Amino acid sequence: MAETVIEICRRAAARAPDLARLDGATRNGGLHAMADALLDSAGDLVIANKEDVSTAEAQGTSQTLLDRLTLTSSRLESMASGLRAVAAQDDPVGEVVAGWRRPNGLTIEEVRAPLGVIAVIYEARPNVTSDVAGLCLKSGNAAVLRGSSIALNSNKAIVDVLRDGLKSAGVPVDAVQLIPDASRASAVELMTAKGLIDLLVPRGGAALIKTIEDNATVPFIIDGDGNCHIYVDESADEAMASSIVVNAKTQRPSVCNALETLLVHETKVAGWLPGLLDKLDRSEVEIRGDERVVEAWPRAIVATEEDWATEYLDLVLAVKVVTSFDAAIAHINEYGTANAEGIVTSDLSVARRFSNEIDAGSIFVNTSTRFSDGPEFGYGAEIGISTQKLHARGPMGLRALTSTKYVVWGDGQIRS
Repeated sequence: MAETVIEICRRAAARAPDLARLDGATRNGGLHAMADALLDSAGDLVIANKEDVSTAEAQGTSQTLLDRLTLTSSRLESMASGLRAVAAQDDPVGEVVAGWRRPNGLTIEEVRAPLGVIAVIYEARPNVTSDVAGLCLKSGNAAVLRGSSIALNSNKAIVDVLRDGLKSAGVPVDAVQLIPDASRASAVELMTAKGLIDLLVPRGGAALIKTIEDNATVPFIIDGDGNCHIYVDESADEAMASSIVVNAKTQRPSVCNALETLLVHETKVAGWLPGLLDKLDRSEVEIRGDERVVEAWPRAIVATEEDWATEYLDLVLAVKVVTSFDAAIAHINEYGTANAEGIVTSDLSVARRFSNEIDAGSIFVNTSTRFSDGPEFGYGAEIGISTQKLHARGPMGLRALTSTKYVVWGDGQIRS
């Protein structure tokens, strides 16, 4: 009889103290062993993944999801490289964040410690399986993984390989657990495993987030939508702006840090905007614009109110002309999802205002929003991108998977 979700969570919770006690060298050894195992089994993993892809194609799955689902040799190499990059990071466990000495002689240290058991619910991205496993191991946490039905064969095969790697390195294999039931009921059961799950990170669409908000009794962080904007200011270098916008929209449109809405200062409409839209059109980007955009570039489709709030995850871009910097700020703070927002400007004071006034986890000044990513931030991998403010925000690396505790050193002091 298959294990229940609660039984899997209990096994993870039972191993969490063992993982917290492991020294950094042993945890790093486990990471390298998992990376080796992925590469050694690459052929088998691609075969398992092809079964998922074939089923998804037969079901009429969108190209966006198929892109997220597909594993190739190069993507497996990137997964292995991500594990090694995590191993190369400084060990967060036991790090003294701050320390001070009190007048009574007490020494107080704030020290990083693992959270315990971290669960992740994710959709259609089997690379997340190894990313989460690696980050959790490095930070001394047990991982409970619940992928979607569309990637079930891939996730099972990857977890089996990762556990083989852990075993070869002398690390408890129950550090990494997979819930093989991809039903909604199993997700809700995981969301309500109070006392067993210390942090839940959902990586999926609006329906998953709504289910979390309605049902979860465990602590959670929202990895939400990425309705990302770039504002091209009146002082922007036009060649730079064109390069950044095209990259942010077309380099990989199916991910949450891709550009979805372009805001253009009205002074850039006549001379620059039509040429940019021609470039995007040659990359097969569908343009949905307001009246001024359609007037300047008649091939644009007239945008609706819904377009300003949509995360397309596709080669579609909403474009709006704004009359001022303040209008751009107001639009982004109304429609943005607190993920990644960008500005192209040559005015330092405008850039500083933008970074101060925009409510988002990551702000990009004169660069592409596509850099909103744990590996690009130097984290090796990420467990998600938090679009809330507590306890972490933006791309979440190792330190976001720890808490702190105070260790107070004395030599006999008592309180009067």
